[in-house]
Amino acid sequence: MIVLGLTGSIGMGKSATAKMFAEAGVPVHDSDETVHRLYAGKAAPLVEAAFPGTTEAGVVDRVKLASQVLGDPAALKKLESIIHPLVRADADAFLARHRAAGARLAVLDIPLL
Repeated sequence: MIVLGLTGSIGMGKSATAKMFAEAGVPVHDSDETVHRLYAGKAAPLVEAAFPGTTEAGVVDRVKLASQVLGDPAALKKLESIIHPLVRADADAFLARHRAAGARLAVLDIPLL
């Protein structure tokens, strides 16, 4: 299976390009969507433990998290050490599922490739 990494900066058309692949039947893993899902699930208690007061009803509040992380390189690095491995594990599982299903191509939409 060919794995295509789709990356780029804000406003460069990653989402539009990923949508074209999806419309053509190509499996697409969206890292941004994955982070949102993780913030509402598996990552929430980990983020709360590292950054107390950043969750509400078991979901990461991105505004509260930003207030603790933005402008603090050490805090950002700590957050990345929590989230990046979870996103990678999710992408690996996605690829394994589609490889097993016989997909010939899969796209990883990763802003920070």
